[in-house]
Amino acid sequence: MANLPPVKSNLLDRIIESIDPVRGLARLKARSMTAVAGQWLAGRTDRRPTKNWNPISGSADADILYDLPKMRDRSRDLTRNNPLALGAINTVVSAAVGTGLVLRSRVNAEVLGMTDDEAQQWQREAECEFRAWAENPSACDAARTLDFYAMQALAFRSALESGDVFALLPMVPRAVSHYEIKVHLIEADRVCNERYARDTDTLAGGVRMDSMGAPVGYDILRQHPGGFSLVQGTWDTIPAFGAKSGRRNVLHLFDKRRPGQTRGFPYLAPVVEAFRQLGNYTDAEITAAIVSGMFTVMVETPEGNGLETEMGVPASTATPGSEMKLGAGAIVDLAPGEKVNFANPSRPNTAFDPFVQAILRQIGAALEIPFELLIKHFTASYSAARASLLEAWRFFKGRRAWLAAMFCQPIYEAFLEEAVASGRIAAPGFFDDPALRMAYCGSEWIGDSPGQIDPLKEVQAARERLDLLLTSRTDETTALTGGDWSDTVGRVAHENALMERLGVKPGPATPAPAAAPANPADANPDQLAPGDQPENN
Repeated sequence: MANLPPVKSNLLDRIIESIDPVRGLARLKARSMTAVAGQWLAGRTDRRPTKNWNPISGSADADILYDLPKMRDRSRDLTRNNPLALGAINTVVSAAVGTGLVLRSRVNAEVLGMTDDEAQQWQREAECEFRAWAENPSACDAARTLDFYAMQALAFRSALESGDVFALLPMVPRAVSHYEIKVHLIEADRVCNERYARDTDTLAGGVRMDSMGAPVGYDILRQHPGGFSLVQGTWDTIPAFGAKSGRRNVLHLFDKRRPGQTRGFPYLAPVVEAFRQLGNYTDAEITAAIVSGMFTVMVETPEGNGLETEMGVPASTATPGSEMKLGAGAIVDLAPGEKVNFANPSRPNTAFDPFVQAILRQIGAALEIPFELLIKHFTASYSAARASLLEAWRFFKGRRAWLAAMFCQPIYEAFLEEAVASGRIAAPGFFDDPALRMAYCGSEWIGDSPGQIDPLKEVQAARERLDLLLTSRTDETTALTGGDWSDTVGRVAHENALMERLGVKPGPATPAPAAAPANPADANPDQLAPGDQPENN
């Protein structure tokens, strides 16, 4: 600020100030603000790199909704036709969801006035009831196709590809289950303004909102707009919450990045162009390599007398102006006077792989997937590979927690409402006190473990944490295997009792001494094995 030029009043300023001091002061203030502007290079308009960079500042919905249909279509096209884009989506779904998130009931026994044994018994009953519902597609899926764990993966994948996905919670009685609650997944395209009305502050992207921006209803097409039906679309407006009960009727899964954002955008949106260009470049390189691999001999004879290949197959005779094609090991007979000039494609291109890897590193940074995990190729040391997996696991854990909060937990709470109302589960005070209701609904959602690069080191580290009282056996079992420690202990006790009854002695308690590693890299995990080359970072 000290280096700014002084702001002086000109003749017009002094005239206006003498007539109207308030307006004169306002002019001086505006001139002072103009002098201060441009202190950030990001805000300058007179520099060559940024003078033509003038993005439009809009609301979250204004910036997203107009481009959303095209972004959605392109994202889906990439997952159909681009192996790297499909691999990125598959990696996130497999790591974050895997075989599905499993319920572990965790009631607040202190609030509910339960003893530890009573809480454990209640939790086992709730888990048993929910598991019977979740594992039966006819009981949990309105379409009677997927169980609850497969629906998790489908909902998560759809949210990544399309930007968001919706789940209705209708009550559909069926003889196969005691419970009427069902989950009905709705693709993003079906939620749009009724009769394609213009977006407003209270109706945007098919979501009806109150003055605070909270959803109050959703306009849902009965048929997919890209389906086979030629009949004009019919919309149903589904209330977001029950009028009397406050029960959630619609779950909307999307990643909210800005206040006031109504709809989500595809996970691949920031890198759609990069994936597309990289795919085109790969196709061009493959075509060039194929052309380079075609060994074709052109023969010119005085009369074009129809040469034959060594296999006795007549070579193609060419007439002036006729189309000629390359072929693997082909011999083409040219007409008199015709010559062929070849452009040497110089393939394979030695710069192809380094260039593709450089682009994929940028894509991986945008998608929060380490480069090695994005291409499923680990050639660095143990430490580097473990660092990549740990960095990726932060992202996967966040996505898993998001899915549990947005999809799994609300469905479990709706299930528990019906279970308590029908008397299948006893929960005194569930409908009377919100605090008690929350205490009953406490839960954890356990997914697949991340796996270990070196299981022995991981187990030794877990033992050290347990000895220092830094963790619990339950937490360590969940982290290492994705299982439940109490269930594991019960199974081990049953196995020990069975072995004792059958007279089978358990194996040695102490492990046998480790043999010397055959590969020097096994003795020093940070050392590369012979033939492995580190990545050029």
